[in-house]
Amino acid sequence: MTNPRTHPRRTPPNPDADARDKASTPALTAPDRTAPAFTTPAVVASCIGFALMGALQAFYGPSIPALRQEFGLAPAAAGLALSAHFVGGVAGVLLFDRLYGRTGNRRMLGTSYAFMAAGAAGFALAPTWPLALAAALLAGLGVGGIDYGLNQLFATGFGHRSTAMLNILNAHFGIGAILGPALIAAVGADRYPTVFLAFALANLPLLLCLKGVRDRAPQPAAPDTDVPTPRNRALRSVLTVFVALYVLHVGIEAGVGGWEPTHLETVGYGAGLAATATSVYWLMMTVGRFLVAPLALRFSAQQIITVSCAGMTACLLLAAVPDLAPYAYAGVGLFIAPIFPTGLPWLNQAVPRHRRAGALVIAASLAGGVAAGPSLGKAIEWSGVRAVPLLLAAVSAACLAATLWLTRATRTPPP
Repeated sequence: MTNPRTHPRRTPPNPDADARDKASTPALTAPDRTAPAFTTPAVVASCIGFALMGALQAFYGPSIPALRQEFGLAPAAAGLALSAHFVGGVAGVLLFDRLYGRTGNRRMLGTSYAFMAAGAAGFALAPTWPLALAAALLAGLGVGGIDYGLNQLFATGFGHRSTAMLNILNAHFGIGAILGPALIAAVGADRYPTVFLAFALANLPLLLCLKGVRDRAPQPAAPDTDVPTPRNRALRSVLTVFVALYVLHVGIEAGVGGWEPTHLETVGYGAGLAATATSVYWLMMTVGRFLVAPLALRFSAQQIITVSCAGMTACLLLAAVPDLAPYAYAGVGLFIAPIFPTGLPWLNQAVPRHRRAGALVIAASLAGGVAAGPSLGKAIEWSGVRAVPLLLAAVSAACLAATLWLTRATRTPPP
């Protein structure tokens, strides 16, 4: 016999009542999960934005002679402009991470573009060096917001194509970094204010394309079957190793870019060839990101990053052989290229409940670039310039070990 208290009598449906209930219930305003994160024009504008970021970062170095002459600076003081840019970048990542999800994506990105443009214009027009440094800090703040915002949106907004799209996005940063010094050289370092002002104006059309960006933050995709969410006790360890991977690999990236010319000259190459080889290194980093985009549709992030770290380590060891060094450094650029953009979707799959994970690793990557110079410099004082590739190979081996550990830590346990 049926118990009426555990199985209540069902009432027949009443269409009129249902219609009245629906009419009186306010509509939910949850974002449409099926809406695309970007329209095609917005994707193109985002890639242009990343190219402008790379160009801005590359403008400071070639402008140093003119900055020293205009403001009467020592070399170390003139180099503070790029340091202020990086400090602003870290602050921008942390600031806009606080705003991510609380304010619309369009407002966040629009504010970042405005900061970057205002900072570039302020740097061009600054009458004193302290004001120029403040402007570089403001520009870096905008760069940090764009770097974090677009990387985060691309990592979550394209489904299984996110890794490929992130590699394409970050490849455009390299295009800007390659073209920036060429532009300064073409117009002359003494006309750097004109270049910075033109850069500021180039940001403004990008604001018109922000209407093609989905305003509400898309949710990360559900973890793949082979990338389960770690338990709470392992979350901190996984996140810590991801941060270490980003700090170390960006340290290698900056270390090769900064010390490759000196190492090549020390082992017998001319200054012109050493400079050309360094340009090839940056070019290969850009090419590598374009090349890995179609591979990201077929292979997992773990596989791509493991091969990248292994290849990077092998090339750095080969760079210790003088006859192979220029070619080996080009190989380093090719293998290191996918690590930064490919790791972000893996991170979001591994720790989907940790909203600030992306901000931590992006801020860590910027900090790694800042710390690489003095840290590697101290090591070189002890071991000599000829040991540069071996020192970097040791760091690269640590990146490989971190990747293998993360692969095991995020692997599906056997049933």
